[in-house]
Amino acid sequence: MSVFTRLFNGQTTYDFIGERKRWYAVSAFFIALSLVGLLVFKLNAGIDFTGGDLYDFDKAPAGTTVEQVQTVVQEAGVKATPRVTKLGDDRFRVETEALGAETTDKVSAAISREFKVDQADVGIKSTGASWGSQVTNKAIRSLIFFLIAVFIYISWRFEWRMAVGALAALAHDLIITAGIYALVGFEVTPSTVIALLTILGYSLYDTVVVFDKLRENSVGLAGGSRMTYGQAANQAVNQTLMRSINTSLTGLIPVGAILFVGVPLGADTLKDLGLALFVGLIASTYSSIFFATPIVVELKEREPQYKALAQRVLARQARERTGPVRETSRGTGRVATTSTVAGDLADDSAAPLQPSAAVASTRPVARPVRPKSKGGRPSGKKRR
Repeated sequence: MSVFTRLFNGQTTYDFIGERKRWYAVSAFFIALSLVGLLVFKLNAGIDFTGGDLYDFDKAPAGTTVEQVQTVVQEAGVKATPRVTKLGDDRFRVETEALGAETTDKVSAAISREFKVDQADVGIKSTGASWGSQVTNKAIRSLIFFLIAVFIYISWRFEWRMAVGALAALAHDLIITAGIYALVGFEVTPSTVIALLTILGYSLYDTVVVFDKLRENSVGLAGGSRMTYGQAANQAVNQTLMRSINTSLTGLIPVGAILFVGVPLGADTLKDLGLALFVGLIASTYSSIFFATPIVVELKEREPQYKALAQRVLARQARERTGPVRETSRGTGRVATTSTVAGDLADDSAAPLQPSAAVASTRPVARPVRPKSKGGRPSGKKRR
């Protein structure tokens, strides 16, 4: 059976948990790269968060370039380099720092004169720096309240260790998405915030699906010796792997169409939304499988009951590898073979194997053969 067939049927047995150090290294690399982007290049916040003026006009002459618009706006009295975005064939959006009323009128008049646009058709939107700061602070507070609510709910629904794993996955996804945003240089707009909230919900959904299966697999696990908690978690990841892949693909296909097809065709306003969703969906799928669940296993296997479980399972596996044990009974002249059946150990303990749990097979000792006489008959008998 091929790998893809087993994957589709949910029959994969890959050791995701056993290879968790490798996944930690991959996550650490992308998190470090993202932190470099955030600290060195920084996020390119839009005027909705920093304050400033926005000019929007269309029906510009054919062949008008972004550089031409930047030059016209700067010659009108704008000191800092304006951010110009081309929206379609003849529409442009210009973002500048907060300007006074006089400079604003000069900029709109220059745009109208140079690009043959009616000045009344030049849309102007001004956002104060204080208002942008308030929006930023409220967004941060909302995110903190959201994370607290998530921790409380998952702790109540599952347990606090799974809540820690879920929050670690959320932080993982946010840092990577924001870091890629900083490295690419896309502008952070309200659409970006919406996309981030969307991927937070998606990441939680995918993680909770795995956690629910893990809880189902671990019911009554500590009282037996069938498998360790890590093995139960690995089984849960394999059982939900195809579901995670299908969910990711159904989300990535339309988002990829927006980012790689719609933006080149002129839907430039969707690029900030598309990039955040695309990176976030990939990061959240990865974190639910390779990051959140291994963290839960790390925390659970520190508990005494699961430490003892791991010892029992390892002892059982060692007995199965050694195979049957041959023992010689004294004083009976018999050879007893003791073998342990794996199926009889469904609820094994760390105690030594009792005689009643063994299956003994015996055979009588063969009698010694008497030497034959010269006539072919056994010696010691008289010929009649």
